[in-house]
Amino acid sequence: MSGSVLSGINPDTPNVARMYDYYLGGRDNFASDRAAAERMIALGRQMGNDARELARANRAFLGRAVHGLAASGVRQFLDIGAGLPTRDNVHQVAKRHATGVRVAYVDNDPVVLNHARALLARDSDVITVEGDVRDTDAIFDDLDITLHLDFTRPIAVLLVAILHFIPDDDEAAGIVARVKKRLRPGDHLVLSHVAAGNTTQRDAWEGQRVYSATTAGGIAHRGYADISKYFDGLELLSPGLVPVADWKQGVPLPPDTDFDRPGILAAVARVPG
Repeated sequence: MSGSVLSGINPDTPNVARMYDYYLGGRDNFASDRAAAERMIALGRQMGNDARELARANRAFLGRAVHGLAASGVRQFLDIGAGLPTRDNVHQVAKRHATGVRVAYVDNDPVVLNHARALLARDSDVITVEGDVRDTDAIFDDLDITLHLDFTRPIAVLLVAILHFIPDDDEAAGIVARVKKRLRPGDHLVLSHVAAGNTTQRDAWEGQRVYSATTAGGIAHRGYADISKYFDGLELLSPGLVPVADWKQGVPLPPDTDFDRPGILAAVARVPG
């Protein structure tokens, strides 16, 4: 990462947003981020996957989900835990397929906020707001967000690759419950989450060791049943909760889809009514 280090940032502590940027081939990361990411890449190879490919598949899922929602009439997106800007951001994808799109990006990382605000300063349809996924009520009540988004009209809330950085199961479930409580019929929830699959206890411990040294403080190893509970009370859009690379609306799942393989699960759901 070039330039001076922003106030309040310790470049010696790995940061999950910057690690994700590295997985995607970005340049907004420090040596500590790259070292931690490389440890996860090596661990992934032992488990039969590639952290970089998973990150790219997750990013591609986000694009497909936003495309589908924009094409179906959704014009408002609240991206919580947005991460560093890269190519094909939410507002860019949505605006290719619809007019009148408004997006609010939310993150608590100073690097993310600085880059996003610099990149999006001239786009009045997009705002970047400081907020923490652990306090979703503060996000929904934020004055800038409530002035920018009209919660009486359809909105999609994005919790993409964020909840697995909430190690406590009850806290993560509470976050989703509070988000769903704020949604109205016709609104959507877009969610992806690292899935433990058949990860061995040793591999889970190694992954936890890497992420416990990051700003996130850890990573949760949840299974399909745990993640599926987040969608209780919602209508899952086809193809449901599936491996992130296989989420393609209206496209049948491959017959050899492996739900036991460690990776990322993803889904888009609608509030019924």
